[in-house]
Amino acid sequence: MSKRIVGIDLGTTNSLVAYMDGTTPRIIPDQAGNRMVPSIVSFHGNEVIVGEKAKQRRTEDIKNTLYSIKRLMGKGLSEVQSELAYIPFDLSGEEGGVIHIHVGDRTFTPPEISALVLKQLKQQAEAYFNEEISQAVITVPAYFNDSQRQATKDAGRIAGLEVMRIINEPTAASLAYGLDKKKQGIIAVYDLGGGTFDVSILKLREGVFEVLATNGNNHLGGDDFDHALMAVFLEEIKKEFGLDGENDSVLFEKLRSAAESAKVLLSSESSAEIKVDLGEDRLYRRKVSREEFEKAIGPLVESTAIPCRQALADAGLKPEEVDEAVLVGGSTRVPMIRKLAEDIFQKKPHLELNPDEVVALGAAVQAHILGGHMQEMLLLDVAPLSLGIETMGGVVSRIIERNTTIPTSAEGHFTTSADNQTGVEVHVVQGERELVKDVRSLARFTLKGIPPMKAGLPRIEVKFQIDANGILSVGARETLTGLEQAIEVKPTYGIGEEDVKKMIKDSMIYAKEDLKSRQLIDARTEGDVIIRMTQKAVDQHRKKLSPEASEKISKAIRRLQEVIPGDDHALIRQEIKALEVATNPLAEQILNQALQAEVQGKKISDVVS
Repeated sequence: MSKRIVGIDLGTTNSLVAYMDGTTPRIIPDQAGNRMVPSIVSFHGNEVIVGEKAKQRRTEDIKNTLYSIKRLMGKGLSEVQSELAYIPFDLSGEEGGVIHIHVGDRTFTPPEISALVLKQLKQQAEAYFNEEISQAVITVPAYFNDSQRQATKDAGRIAGLEVMRIINEPTAASLAYGLDKKKQGIIAVYDLGGGTFDVSILKLREGVFEVLATNGNNHLGGDDFDHALMAVFLEEIKKEFGLDGENDSVLFEKLRSAAESAKVLLSSESSAEIKVDLGEDRLYRRKVSREEFEKAIGPLVESTAIPCRQALADAGLKPEEVDEAVLVGGSTRVPMIRKLAEDIFQKKPHLELNPDEVVALGAAVQAHILGGHMQEMLLLDVAPLSLGIETMGGVVSRIIERNTTIPTSAEGHFTTSADNQTGVEVHVVQGERELVKDVRSLARFTLKGIPPMKAGLPRIEVKFQIDANGILSVGARETLTGLEQAIEVKPTYGIGEEDVKKMIKDSMIYAKEDLKSRQLIDARTEGDVIIRMTQKAVDQHRKKLSPEASEKISKAIRRLQEVIPGDDHALIRQEIKALEVATNPLAEQILNQALQAEVQGKKISDVVS
């Protein structure tokens, strides 16, 4: 029996994991029934808290709670300067090196933090199936470059997952959509999530999903809508109260949270009210209308139109030639976005699929294809940006053009520029500009040992290969001598192989510690729930309890409350058990009442509710 492969949407705001149930993709919920895991990690002493509980800690412990990490993946510090106003983390990084995030006396890279979210999804799937999950398809924005894709693969490896395929988010959405609707023709996928925007033009025909063109902006998403509205609040608070929210991380986070809540409400309501406690008996309270919100985000929304029109032009299509428009990502719930998509593609976009879940569902379909279960489907993706090498004068010589279908390979032929040159440096770059200074550097290597010859005589063949994950390999060969040199491109801002190995090794070393932390969190959670339920039951039935039984329960509750803040999960479990024993008379009381009520013709739910 082949291993189960799951599909994962590693999102900026939320992440999901899905699988194929027969021919239908389904989201895997956690044990509480939650379908989405907030992409947030909080550190509390030795505890690592991921997901919903970490989200709850954002306002109370902002310095130790990390979010929107996807915006930092595969980037250098110089590339995220525009994000720093909205990410109150302590970051560092050398020129050309990976970003480091400092939390207390600990340091992490973005892939390590993303790996904690992936590990949570992995555990969620393992609990659901009661089996080990070690393989996954992970989605990325279509406009993610080579560095960002490699960083995503690194995160998967650190989390203990073999990443079977990196798949573009809009392409994944088209898979889920095509599976359900069996549509044929041209589809425009408009994908606006928490931190990135992509648009893809796809051609669907006889089970073949081909990406004709893709475009986007990996610095734009729903987070930016929050920030635009928050800027209004910050200015008002400064004028009215004289407070500088930009330099007060706690107040800043309160305002960001209020802006996010208002944005969500304004997607369905015409107005929303926010209240923010400023401390010292001061309250910032105001109503936000949809018109005001749309004015704040208008320039951001309009900026998504340019990549849409460019993608259509790259595909050689006019808007009226698009058969269907599909919206993906939670931010597409904003009415202004839906209207813009309808205006650009000249048709009402489809809204049947949950925009938060469709990417994960498509990833599950791709996982099913890779498992050999859906051989009638084929997925053809594209390279989002052109790839080439630096040639004389700092000029870019393109070898693979943007929007080339992958996997693919291509060659370029070059020669030397000086007499008796015995080595050639191959500088691999990515981007659409003509000069090397304006594009992204990916890697450098040197082809050495070329026999001395006059300039122009050596024949250097440079071959680029992109695999199905969008990962690039480059080789160079001098054709007269057969001398060769090859490299799998490790992006400038990727993590080194040794670092990845160390992180994987560390995850194994600390596995016992991680398990202990998880057991403690689970025990604390269960203890809190049992105390709350017991107190509610005692309040409802106190008159029928003997003083001795009531006192016994109260003592057991107090003992449990005393041990919950501690670090001994076994002791918490012991006191939970003691409370259960103490509540036996109460349980018997409720059961007797229920049976008596049934005899009298009442519903049991009337008694125990």
